[in-house]
Amino acid sequence: MASIAVCPGSFDPITYGHLDIIRRGAKVFDMVYVSVMNNSSKNPLFTVEERMGLIKEVTKDLPNVKVDEHSGLLVEYAKSVNANAIIRGLRAVSDFEYEMQITSMNRVLNDEIETFFIMTNSQYSFLSSSIVKEVSKYNGNISELVPPVVKNALDKKFNR
Repeated sequence: MASIAVCPGSFDPITYGHLDIIRRGAKVFDMVYVSVMNNSSKNPLFTVEERMGLIKEVTKDLPNVKVDEHSGLLVEYAKSVNANAIIRGLRAVSDFEYEMQITSMNRVLNDEIETFFIMTNSQYSFLSSSIVKEVSKYNGNISELVPPVVKNALDKKFNR
């Protein structure tokens, strides 16, 4: 049986922190579905299609990574792609508290899907898409935070 994992997120935009988690997950699982989730509590800068395009571009060297989208329950999406695992990145203790709640609810909904937490590389422990967007908005240097294609997309969004 193949090990299939889902790595969900809003990825608005994808950062080197996200990419670190995806790459490390791709070393452990036979297939990783990066699922761009539509979070109704967020106001995204990029459309789902734009986010998917950026993720496809920066993961094109990973043959066992597929990019998809989903707007419903994560466990339902995982079941639809025959995933037996969910990958979540953790930056700090505050992430753990939130992720523990989500994981507990997912286990109630489907106890056959396990969640695996991957601690982020320490150089990305402060990094979030929100910070990247804010720094980019004011023309700060984000070249060490996101891949060049993402930096270019942000420059375009902010009319540079």
